[in-house]
Amino acid sequence: MNGRIVSVSVAVGDAVTKGTVLVVLEAMKMQHQVVSDVEGVVAEVNVKADDQVGNKKLLVRVEPTGT
Repeated sequence: MNGRIVSVSVAVGDAVTKGTVLVVLEAMKMQHQVVSDVEGVVAEVNVKADDQVGNKKLLVRVEPTGT
């Protein structure tokens, strides 16, 4: 989704659980929380607050841990 990054809640190396808010994205005057769908460790953060992002841009990459 095209939009503006409002906030980034994680950094590389952070452990996250399923449902952890990674990024808040503003699009069409609404704020959308991007959450982790797995338990893991943040491997990449490719955005910062106020960045404009386009469709299909990788914002955060989480490496799954466990099973």
